Amino acid sequence: MFAWSTVLSNQSVSTEFVFRVFTTVPEFQVLLFLLFLLLYLMIICGNTAIIWAVRTHSSLHIPMYFFLSSLSFLEICYTSVVVPLMLSNILGAQKPIPLAGCGAQMFFFVTLGSTDSFLLVVMAYDRYVAISHPLNYTLIMTQKLCVQMVAGALGLAVCLSLQLTALIFTLPFCGHRREINHFLCDVPPVLRLACADIRVHQAVLYVVGVLVLTVPFLLICGSYVLIVSAILRIRSAEGRRRAFSTCSSHLAVVLLQYGCCGLVYLRPQSSSSEDEDRQFALIYTFGTPLLNPLIYTLRNKDIKVALKTAISNKAAAEAL
Repeated sequence: MFAWSTVLSNQSVSTEFVFRVFTTVPEFQVLLFLLFLLLYLMIICGNTAIIWAVRTHSSLHIPMYFFLSSLSFLEICYTSVVVPLMLSNILGAQKPIPLAGCGAQMFFFVTLGSTDSFLLVVMAYDRYVAISHPLNYTLIMTQKLCVQMVAGALGLAVCLSLQLTALIFTLPFCGHRREINHFLCDVPPVLRLACADIRVHQAVLYVVGVLVLTVPFLLICGSYVLIVSAILRIRSAEGRRRAFSTCSSHLAVVLLQYGCCGLVYLRPQSSSSEDEDRQFALIYTFGTPLLNPLIYTLRNKDIKVALKTAISNKAAAEAL
C-alpha cells in the first residue's frame, strides 16, 4: 500500500468530489431512497440465504455450491461498497467525498467486480469438469484447489485494481471540489474530471477491461463449447436435460454481467455518454446481485430444498 499512500500525498489533501443527484424533487428523492433501500435489502437477504443454505446443508458441500456461496459473498460486499454512500446522498444535499475516500471506493469496487468476473470463469471450469469428467470430479476439484482458485481470482483482481487506481490518482484534479456525474467513484467519470491528457489512462482502462471482461468471457465460451459437446454425447434425454439445467443458471448470470459491464468499459469513450454509463451502472450494481440468488434458487432444486429444510429446522428449534 506504499504506492497508494505516495499517490495520495501528491494530490492536494483538500480535493473533494461530490456526486450528481438523481433528482432535486423531494417526493422523488424519497421514492428513490425507498426503492434503492428495498433493492439493497433484497440483495443482502437473497445472497445471505444462499450462503446460509450452503453452510447448513451437508449435501451442498461440493465445489459447485462453494463457488456459488463465494459469489454471493462477493455480491454482498460489492453492493455494500456503493449503496450505503449512495443512499446517504439521495435525500440530502450533495455530500463531499474526500480524495482518499473516492480512491478507496474505486479500489474496492474494481477489485470486487473483477473478482466476480474471474469467479464466473472458475464456475464455468467447474461445470466443465463435472459434466466431462464426472467419475474423476471429486479427485480433480479438491477443496484445496477450490480455495486456491478463489484466492487466485481475488489476488489477480487486487493487483489489477491497485495499479489502475494508483495510475488514475496520479492525475491532477483542478479545483477544490469537482462534481462526478455518477453515484460512485467509477473509473470513466473520474477520468473525465482530470485536467490533463488522459489518453494513456483511457488506453490502460481499455486493456484492463479486456483482461477482466473479454478474456474471461472468451474462456467461458470455450468452456461451454466443450460442455455442450460433452452433453450431446450423453445418451439419455433426462441426463442431457439435467446437464443443461445445471449450466443454464450460470450462463444467464454470465450474459447479464458481461453484457452490462462491457457496454460501460469496452465502448470507446467518445461514443459513450455519462448518463448512459450511470444507467448501465445501476443495472450491474443492483440487477446482477439481485438476480443471482433468484436465478439460482428458482432453477436449482437442491438450493430450494436446502432453504426449505434450513427454515423448517430453524422454526422447529425456536418452537422448542
